[in-house]
Amino acid sequence: MIRKIHNLLFGLIAFCVLGSPAFAGMLDVFKPYHPEVLISDPYIEMRTGPGRGYPIFYVAGQGDQVRVLKQRTDWFKVSTDRGKEGWVHLDQMRHTLNLDGRPIDFGEIGLGEFSNRHWEMGVNGGDFGGARSISGYLGYAINPYITFQLEATQILGSFSDGFMGTGNILMHPFPKWRVSPYFTIGSGIIEIKPHTTIVQAVDRKDEIVHAGVGADIYLSDRFLLRMEYKRHTVLTSRDDNEEINQWKAGFSVFF
Repeated sequence: MIRKIHNLLFGLIAFCVLGSPAFAGMLDVFKPYHPEVLISDPYIEMRTGPGRGYPIFYVAGQGDQVRVLKQRTDWFKVSTDRGKEGWVHLDQMRHTLNLDGRPIDFGEIGLGEFSNRHWEMGVNGGDFGGARSISGYLGYAINPYITFQLEATQILGSFSDGFMGTGNILMHPFPKWRVSPYFTIGSGIIEIKPHTTIVQAVDRKDEIVHAGVGADIYLSDRFLLRMEYKRHTVLTSRDDNEEINQWKAGFSVFF
């Protein structure tokens, strides 16, 4: 009965989040962050790839307007009004201005890439109910506000070890913030293997659900720091369920 209630609640939450008119509206109005800049130097050199080993194929002149499409380390992919697309080094991009004639903070352009990321992967470690935990995850953002994530966790305790696999939904209410908080709900399977050798103990495999909060902190380039707290409920075959707190932190990359 508990599992049926859990499945129903989880389905309703997911339906409300994904079908919400508010989220649909946010998706309609949110546009990728592609700032436009003016060239203030006599010219900038556009290369075919993000590196000095790639040939220069086009030179944009002073006063030309270019749009920044993406960043890769110290290289920016830009497009001109004439439809030319190429890569320009940060040293030359620092000599451009925004459309109001002011210098540009290229850290903010990197932050725009952060808020519009699609794929994300990372590793983290922490505490799972008094045991050590090591996790790895892969996530995909369908829009800046909602991310689907698959996560695998190894649990290393004094008396037992375990493995947990979960599917999660992350909701970011403020995706453009450098410190971007989020809420998460999810469900999965947890398997516990006791360390006993005198008496053969029975391995346990149960369903598990969680709710939690966390924050993604943009560092630089494509790196971020993630900190997270989850409250897990293990749906055991017995009458009593188990409540477990998990704290963790780690580093991630996005692309």
